[in-house]
Amino acid sequence: MKNNTFFERVLEKIKHFWQKFWNWLKIKWRRYQINRWIIVLLLSAFLVISIYLVALAKTTDVKGLRSQLKQATIIYDQKDQKAGYLYSQKGTWVNLDQISPNVENAVLSVEDRNFYHEHGFSVKGITRAGLSYVKNKLLRRNQISGGGSTLTQQLVKNAFLSQEQTFTRKAKEIFISVQVENVYSKKDILAMYLNNAYFGNGVWGVEDASEKYFGKHASQLTVPEAATLAGMLKGPNVYNPIDHPKAALARRNVVLKTMVANDKITEKQKEQYQKATMNLKDDYKYHSGYRYPYYFDAVIAEAMHKYDLTETQIMNQGYKIYTSLNQSYQESMQQTFDNNSLFPATEAGKKPLQAASIAINPKNGGVQALVGGREDTHVFRGYNRATQLIRSPGSTIKPLAVYMPALQSGYHYDSMLEDEYQAYGTNKYQPHNWNDVYVGKLPMYQALAQSKNTSAVWLLNKIGVKKGYDSVEKFGINLDKSDNNLSLALGGLKKGVSPYQMAAAYTAFANEGVQYQPHLITKIVDATGKVIVDNTDPKSKKIMTKKVADEMTSMMLDVYRPHGTGYGARPYGYTIAGKTGTTQLIINKQRMDKEHWYIAYTPDVVVASWVGYDSNSRAVNNLSVGSNLFRTEMEGILSKTPLTKFTVKPADVILQEKQADQADFWDSLKKSSEQVGSEVYDKVKDFWDKSKKTVQDFILKNR
Repeated sequence: MKNNTFFERVLEKIKHFWQKFWNWLKIKWRRYQINRWIIVLLLSAFLVISIYLVALAKTTDVKGLRSQLKQATIIYDQKDQKAGYLYSQKGTWVNLDQISPNVENAVLSVEDRNFYHEHGFSVKGITRAGLSYVKNKLLRRNQISGGGSTLTQQLVKNAFLSQEQTFTRKAKEIFISVQVENVYSKKDILAMYLNNAYFGNGVWGVEDASEKYFGKHASQLTVPEAATLAGMLKGPNVYNPIDHPKAALARRNVVLKTMVANDKITEKQKEQYQKATMNLKDDYKYHSGYRYPYYFDAVIAEAMHKYDLTETQIMNQGYKIYTSLNQSYQESMQQTFDNNSLFPATEAGKKPLQAASIAINPKNGGVQALVGGREDTHVFRGYNRATQLIRSPGSTIKPLAVYMPALQSGYHYDSMLEDEYQAYGTNKYQPHNWNDVYVGKLPMYQALAQSKNTSAVWLLNKIGVKKGYDSVEKFGINLDKSDNNLSLALGGLKKGVSPYQMAAAYTAFANEGVQYQPHLITKIVDATGKVIVDNTDPKSKKIMTKKVADEMTSMMLDVYRPHGTGYGARPYGYTIAGKTGTTQLIINKQRMDKEHWYIAYTPDVVVASWVGYDSNSRAVNNLSVGSNLFRTEMEGILSKTPLTKFTVKPADVILQEKQADQADFWDSLKKSSEQVGSEVYDKVKDFWDKSKKTVQDFILKNR
């Protein structure tokens, strides 16, 4: 009883407080006219949102919509010749007069019967969508489940917006639809819609759908056939007659019924058409323009990451993308990778040996050819080893980290380097040569050609690790702070590099010390003809002097000559410079090759290749595998180059000529000395004889 009295008192106080608060609020509400302020705020919010949506609609490239939908994105090569095309939501374009009127009647009856009387949106549709939005909010669903979209709105959604079902997207859709209606006629909009609609089984557009399901052109479609295609628009994967014939037939009959309601056919015709059998015939032939898969993948990736375009824009907005592609190089490279005899047989249950290659023009940095893996393992925009591989470069980094900065520090190609198995620093870092052979001392060019690990580490230690670190970064390869140690000389990097990065770095050696920014794309033009990307004048930087570049080339020519590590991979009949590299792993306490690198260049082209397994725990058992692949690849590419000759000779040839010149000099000096000595002797003897005779004659005269 006492408790009840207590709670009653508390409740009475709360009521009293609430009454006072409510009276105060009513007074303040009237005094400050809160109703009006709420109305002003709501109208202001509506105005701001409207301004934003109008601006969005005005800035959307509506004028270029027809061109974007009509043409595929075309890839051009370095000579501005068509190399292929990209599209993911395009079929064969046909004008409206090439489409049977039966299609228009069927589609408008079931999709938007008031199409010719609306201005891009339907008030009823918006109301229905709004009620759906409120309902889903109450049910805590952040989506719009209802339809309500006009045909124009559907076109806008597919062309400009995402497929997410939200109020924001719906509002954008309405405003852009109004803008589309302002720019295009109803006939144009209908043509764009029919050519951009999806009809299941990977088929876009009414023309290709007609070929796919009925084996005829869109202009030849009968009423039942047109009704079948129109019925598929609601659910292409549910109502297509190949996979779901019963559902497709039922849906067709529903469309025929709506055509009666829309006065497009009579009741009698409906009954006749509903009895018609569905005769299917597939004459659709897909022609892929994706001729160079890995190269085109890389083009898309560069357009996205470097120029902020989306995949949808690239694939569907009818761009003209000009590139540095050399189709002859690319075809040759792809043929090499398609040759299974150059690869070992794949073990059962295991993934195959992989490889990747890239060719760059050193004179402008343009990527001329690129293969990111074996052809039968390609997946659209999948793993591209030519650009995305991150592995240790092994000894191919020595020219960048050791020998180039050594020349800049005063060393020469014939400077003597140590080749001894020794430890360095407090951590006792002790590199070994790949063949465990040590000769004590040897000239620099031999150390590079024979890939002496001990000599490279010794030399980096002499010039200073910081110089090597800075040198690698100067070539455009970003290093981690932890890479600032002696293992840098052998490719001991935390992150690793790709063939793309290594080929780009070596272009400086091939181009007299100047490195151009590597790139695939030179220009992008949109569907209206506007240039949106211009990279026809790529940036360049000087990495080293021409003298240093020449001396490096002279040393690297020996890599692919007798006694060099690349001799077995040399292309027959051609002269190349470069470097090979190998990384190793321990299996059953034995050192084995994990992967092989081959980098070579001429004044015309730089090629970098990697051979190995995607798994870091598998070894490449056969050394000849990579050598044969690289040799075949280089022979195919070099035969198509201008065959510009090197302006320098191999280092060993230069040294031999230098030694021969020195020997000739001493022989000449000796002969000259002997000749001078003989002449002096004769003159002295003659003088002595003459003097002796003169003295004798004087004595005889004075007796």
